[in-house]
Amino acid sequence: MNNNQQTQYSYDTLSEAVNDLIKRGYTTDFLLQEEKECLFCKNNSLELSPEDFTIDEVYRFEGMSDPADESIVFAIASTKQDVKGLVINSFGADFGYRSSKLVEHLRKHV
Repeated sequence: MNNNQQTQYSYDTLSEAVNDLIKRGYTTDFLLQEEKECLFCKNNSLELSPEDFTIDEVYRFEGMSDPADESIVFAIASTKQDVKGLVINSFGADFGYRSSKLVEHLRKHV
């Protein structure tokens, strides 16, 4: 991972972003685990706390019918665990305000 690389890509759709990020090595699927304050990968039972990863890129997509419905993809990397992956989340009207350390870590990059 090159932290000096600041290339920002532009995507029209969420699927376009995900497909390209996977091609660029972000192949692990992570889920938010708020109750544990970590990201979790089911495939290998890997858990990453906010201190264990960096957010390399963030892309936001508004809903076609309701701009308040947003999908956001985070490209994350962990040098500690030698893994790169994606967190895809929807921050729409039903998301509400969540105060977990993990969600705050992600939201400050949006």
